[in-house]
Amino acid sequence: MATQTTASCTGSTLLQPLSDIINLPLDQVNFVACQVFALLMAVWFRIYLHPSKTSPFIRHVVATLLGFYLALFCFGWYSLHFLMQSGLSYGVMVFSGLEHMHKYCFIVTMGYLILCQITRVYVFDYGMYSADFTGPMMVITQKITSMVFEIHDGKTCVIVRMPSLLEYLSYNCNFMGILAGPTCSYNDYTAFIEGTCYQPRHQENANGKENGKHQQIEPSPKNAVISKLCTCAISLAIYLSLCRVLPVEYTTNDDFVNSTPLHLQVVYLYLSMLALRPKYYFVWTLADAINNAAGFGFSGYNKDGSPQWDLISNVRILGIELATSFKMFIDNWNIQTALWLKRVCYERCPINPTAATFLLSAMWHGVYPGYYLTFLTGTTMTMAARAIRHNIRPYFLVSDSYKLIYDVITWIGTQIAISYTVVPFVLLAVGPSLKFYTAAVKSACDWQTGGMNQLIKGVGMSEKEWMQLYNLRHVICRYYSGKQ
Repeated sequence: MATQTTASCTGSTLLQPLSDIINLPLDQVNFVACQVFALLMAVWFRIYLHPSKTSPFIRHVVATLLGFYLALFCFGWYSLHFLMQSGLSYGVMVFSGLEHMHKYCFIVTMGYLILCQITRVYVFDYGMYSADFTGPMMVITQKITSMVFEIHDGKTCVIVRMPSLLEYLSYNCNFMGILAGPTCSYNDYTAFIEGTCYQPRHQENANGKENGKHQQIEPSPKNAVISKLCTCAISLAIYLSLCRVLPVEYTTNDDFVNSTPLHLQVVYLYLSMLALRPKYYFVWTLADAINNAAGFGFSGYNKDGSPQWDLISNVRILGIELATSFKMFIDNWNIQTALWLKRVCYERCPINPTAATFLLSAMWHGVYPGYYLTFLTGTTMTMAARAIRHNIRPYFLVSDSYKLIYDVITWIGTQIAISYTVVPFVLLAVGPSLKFYTAAVKSACDWQTGGMNQLIKGVGMSEKEWMQLYNLRHVICRYYSGKQ
């Protein structure tokens, strides 16, 4: 195993002995180690390079250099792609006009990302589902396209001047977000670097509280960081404990499909996805904690005066696990990516924006066929969920008890639908994904056939009599359809 992990890792091999001891791939060990280092650097950055002590230029330089160091440690020379992608897009921004800048930058940035994804998947390591150099490029793509659309639109997040090359690289490649994001507004980032990210929100959210006490004291992220690190620890422990016990791949096992009742297959599918999600909770929450530790992510105050640090949060765990609709799940999962998709695609596409948004999401994620199967299924599920909610939900709003029944039913349906939809995203390849779908359909048909047989026996009818009754019903339906 050590040989395989070493071969698949393009970054430093300094931590190879640790990788062997804990039996995890080296690239994943490098990623976690770099994020822990980034967390420590974030605390140092906030205390010793505070805006009151140093200039924005120094803060930009340090944030950028630390980001490049982490990229080199994790990805080796592949991290040069980060500079290439950023450089090409910056050139387009400089030499293209304001009217078409957003279109050209979008094409160049997405095109370079897709080219790298094709090369990585089909030339180097197909099926190596681990930390890879295109992950940071996905975040950089979001940042670049968000910036150029903000410049072009000039509405909600107006960028008053063209960023310098240093500011641009700092925004894209700073050590807080180079490995796992999340995406943020360019204006929010520059306000953080310049130390102006607190005062406007103090005046807006803390007006009249304790005679302006909050306007004079910079909020501390300590409690938020500790809380998020605890969430990270719990998520990592759950994932490491369950991921090998409940592998998603087992849902395509022939013996499992043929010998397990449908309801138990559904339960296993849900539990396997439940065991997989904490990996993403860990990555996104740790990235959020790193930004908060550096002083970035303050969004205002609660009603009780406590500071909120969720400006760039990427996940709401309870919102996901308790989601009663497809939309509620999506709104709480990979939040910054969902907002990016909404800004650059959903709000701009004149024809079928839902399908276009899912297609863009699939292209952004990569070139594995499983991604496209997942988002194709997701489009159908989203439209079906909207129709159900629109037509059925009003009947359950007559009382609290009916509403509770509706919430329970839709929670079960949402969790099953999400689990069914996401399996190809995990399996990646066409063969296993289609095998899973085929097995799911076969199990459902077998269950329906078994239930029909039980019904026939229960009413005391022979199978021949039942078929005659079924055919008579079919003839009657056709007769009345013809009359209408």
